[in-house]
Formats: sequence, C-alpha cells, structure tokens
Amino acid sequence: MARSQDTFAKREREKQRVKKQEDKREKMKERKANAKSSSLEDMMAYLDENGNLTDRPPDPRKIKTFRQEDIQISVPKGEDREPDLPRQGKVSFFNTQKGFGFIIDAETGERIFVHANDLSAPIQENDRVTFLIQHGPKGLMAANVTHVK
Repeated sequence: MARSQDTFAKREREKQRVKKQEDKREKMKERKANAKSSSLEDMMAYLDENGNLTDRPPDPRKIKTFRQEDIQISVPKGEDREPDLPRQGKVSFFNTQKGFGFIIDAETGERIFVHANDLSAPIQENDRVTFLIQHGPKGLMAANVTHVK
C-alpha cells in the first residue's frame, strides 16, 4: 500500500488558502451590506486659497486670478539677464601648494571656488580681489581674479 502524497505542510497551506478566501468573501458581503450610496458632492475635493485639500468649496471672495501672460515657466533668455559685472570679495582660504582656494563675495556673502589657473597674479588669504563668476562642473567658480590694492 502506498502512502498518501499529501504531507502535513501541504494540507495546512490548503487550509490557510481556503480560510483566506472565506474571509475575503465575508469582508465583501460586509462592505456591500454597510455601503451607503455616495453622492457626487460627498466625493468632491476642493483646494483652498493656500493649496490645501478641503471638503468645502473655496470662499469666492478669496479666489485669486492670474493672467496666463504673467506666468513664466522657462529659464529667462540670455538677453534678459544682466551681463556678469566684476565683483569684489576677500580671499578666505588659498592653498598655494594645491592651487585652489575660496573667495567670499562682498555683495552676497557666498563662498566661491577659485583655481590657480584663473589668477592674474598670486594671491594670499585676506587679500581683496575682483573677479567674474562662472558656472563650473561643481558649482560657481571665480574667473579673471585680480588683486586689489
């Protein structure tokens, strides 16, 4: 006589699968029994004046209107931007052996990277300099750096 091919684990998995299906059917019946008919108004969501979702329509007195012509989506064209003017700043750090340093812009207070190749004359820490700003591979870079006396 041959033994049954069903092992204990197989029978348990089958019991769990059947139980899961029965639970699913019961939940579905419960949802159908408790379901209330929702109207379109109950399902509507509105945006308030701050851009938050609410269930009430916005107050008509607080609605803002925008003209399509006033909205700018793209980057301003090159001719709209002002040309880069020479800026002034102070050298906060400069390593002569490695050939790089940082300048603090006097106008904005930003730290701007400077490389030895962009210098017109040698500079040291705390020197006052003028420079132009360029976009480098890792951020802003100073170019045409000259020492101010």
